[in-house]
Amino acid sequence: MPTRSASPACPADGDAAVTTLEAVPQLRLGLAQVDATVGDLVGNAELVRRWARHAAERGVHLLAFPEMHLTGYPIEDLALRESFIAASQAALSDLAVQLAEDGLGGLAVVVGYLDRLDDAEDGEAVGRPRGSPQNAFAVVHGGRVVARGAKHHLPNYGVFDEYRYFVPGDTLEVVQVGGVDVAVVVCEDLWQDGPAAAARAAGAGLLLVVNGSPFERAKDDARLALCRRRAAEAGCTLAYVNMVGGQDELVFDGDSLVVGHDGDVLARAGQFEEGCLLVDLDLPSALRAADRDASATYGDLRIEHTTVTAEPVSAHEPAPAGVAARLNDEGEVYAALVTGLRDYVRKNGFTSVLLGLSGGIDSALTAVVAVDALGAEHVHAVSMPSEYSSQHSRDDAAELARRTGLRCRVVPIEAMVRSFHGELKLTGVAAENVQSRVRGTTLMALSNEEGHLVLATGNKSELAVGYSTMYGDSVGGFAPLKDVPKTWVWRLARWRNGAAEQRGETAPIPQRTLTKPPSAELSPGQLDTDTLPPYEVLDELLDSYVEQDRGVGELIAAGFDPELVERTVRMVDRAEHKRRQYPPGPKISARNFGRDRRLPITSRWQEQVFP
Repeated sequence: MPTRSASPACPADGDAAVTTLEAVPQLRLGLAQVDATVGDLVGNAELVRRWARHAAERGVHLLAFPEMHLTGYPIEDLALRESFIAASQAALSDLAVQLAEDGLGGLAVVVGYLDRLDDAEDGEAVGRPRGSPQNAFAVVHGGRVVARGAKHHLPNYGVFDEYRYFVPGDTLEVVQVGGVDVAVVVCEDLWQDGPAAAARAAGAGLLLVVNGSPFERAKDDARLALCRRRAAEAGCTLAYVNMVGGQDELVFDGDSLVVGHDGDVLARAGQFEEGCLLVDLDLPSALRAADRDASATYGDLRIEHTTVTAEPVSAHEPAPAGVAARLNDEGEVYAALVTGLRDYVRKNGFTSVLLGLSGGIDSALTAVVAVDALGAEHVHAVSMPSEYSSQHSRDDAAELARRTGLRCRVVPIEAMVRSFHGELKLTGVAAENVQSRVRGTTLMALSNEEGHLVLATGNKSELAVGYSTMYGDSVGGFAPLKDVPKTWVWRLARWRNGAAEQRGETAPIPQRTLTKPPSAELSPGQLDTDTLPPYEVLDELLDSYVEQDRGVGELIAAGFDPELVERTVRMVDRAEHKRRQYPPGPKISARNFGRDRRLPITSRWQEQVFP
């Protein structure tokens, strides 16, 4: 029967909690790096049962799932619905019983879920009423929920706004499994000071972190450095389990890992891959209950202890744990795009996608990502030439379709465009944009008729400066390249071709598509550089203004041409209304358009140089 008691307060000597521990039991740990679906409580519980069976067959003693696994993450305003909170709590109770009925009751399982604050006094302490939602985790064993805890630090920056939804927890939960004290914390608790030091004060032999940490470029390096630092602070081994998969604009890359207190990487899972990382750990024995201080605290955290199984577990043959190879920069970004698109299509009930295939680099990369995500048989493309479409663009579109095996049809739009012009007598930009809007209407009509999800093919650079046609090339339900700058579009296309060639396959993107100057082909001889600076210059400037929030004065001081700065900033600021109406797309940068960057559409503020 599980028992609860308090752990000791922080000792005077920071190492005392470690040096007083006794024998060295072995614990086989499983980190379930899995893909949950928001709102699918039944399906997510079934994932727990399936991976728990997998883990038990391999002798795992403690199995951990990611942050809010039962509900999926992030759940946004679903957290405010009483019915959803109640359903989450019921799903957790049912899961505990089901695991026991499956013969898995002897396995200790840590699973994230949505809970509510039931203690009225605790609610008053944080300024929230009883019943307020909590980002919580539970430890399930023997058909029961034996311990619960809640996220202490609630992130309120970037894509996160958890202060809107949750009440913070005020305890550090320490559960004894196989004679080892395991401190459990949630995601942001690792990034903030306090919980790791509290785990050290509690004498924990293992710090377990359950996460819903979204992907962005180079985050895996920062994540490893952080885990090493916190493991040293905790004075014990640290295990980090992260979810994998796509949820609207967010993509989760997994990258679960285990590091020793000395910073050595003991095991690491692959990126963007579902699975269960197994690792055998020789860990310190838990402190005896008689040695624990019943009133233990560390900072603003109460330390609470639950004994699940006190007897040390027997040794195993070593588990085949290893450190998975890392993807390079282009490889991980490409994998994020594929994962984000695949899950958006699958989780929203679509089976196929449709896009306009122009022969240009953006639509080419979008098409190849779609083929890799869904299979060529599920990707439909339409070539829609107008009177200004070059023959090489038509040929390149056809060649890409041949190389990838996607389904492509040709729908000429000249007659439809002439009909518009005949009725409306349009000139200039208005006349040019009719072509794009006819293409958008064509794609949406085929989508309605055949049930495909339309993919917008624009990139982040064009979206930043408003170089897109509303209700034309911006139509669609998902935009795989929304957060990909134009220079990265070329980098990813070359990387994908190179990866194919290394495998002895045909490169999917024709070479001419990679080398020809970009053009919307809406007027004779038109090039992007007629309107925009070279993308190498534009992307560097956009990175400083959009990603780093530098003002005009800082941009000019950094060496950018003053006239270019003024023109580009004006284009970016005036295009906010277009970005608000653009489809969602996977976040791969530190500052995407959407959840990260939120500016008013109506604003008279203009960036200027201040003394």
